[in-house]
Amino acid sequence: MPTSAKRRQRAFDSPRQEAYLNLWRTYDRLRAVEDELFGQFYLTAQQYNALRLLRAQHSKPMPTLDIARRLISRSPDITRLLDKLEQRGLIARQRLSANRRVVQVNITPAGLELLNELDAPVRRCHERQLGHLSSEQLAQLIDLLKAARQPHEEPASLWPHSG
Repeated sequence: MPTSAKRRQRAFDSPRQEAYLNLWRTYDRLRAVEDELFGQFYLTAQQYNALRLLRAQHSKPMPTLDIARRLISRSPDITRLLDKLEQRGLIARQRLSANRRVVQVNITPAGLELLNELDAPVRRCHERQLGHLSSEQLAQLIDLLKAARQPHEEPASLWPHSG
C-alpha cells in the first residue's frame, strides 16, 4: 500500500468521514472569506440572505416563517435576526389585522440600497472563493453537493434537488 494511502487510512475512519471532514473544512475556509466581506457592512451571512430573499419579492411582503424556510441555513431565532435588520432600518415588519400571528416583512429603500452596494463585492467574493475552478468542475461540484444533501432535505424544501 502506498505511503499516502496508509497515512489517509490512519487519519480517517472511512472515506465518508474523510469526505465529510473535507466538506466541513471547505465550508470553514469559504465562510472566512464571506465573513470578511459581510463584516465590513456589519452584516451576517444570514442577514444578507434574508435581505436577498426580500429583494427577490419585488416589494411584496413576505411572512416571517416563509423567510425562515427559504434561508440557506436554518436560523433558530428568525425573530432576532429580523430585529437586527429592522433596528438598522433595512426591513419593516407589519402584523396582519386579520391574523395577528402573521408578521409580514418588507425590505426598505435602505435595505435595497445596501444590497445594491453589495452586489459587486459579493460577486468578487464568490470569484475569490471558487474562481479557480473551471465551469466543468463547478457543475460537477454542484451536482455532487445536491446528491449528498438530497436524502436529508425536508420534503417542503424550496432548494432544488436537481438540475
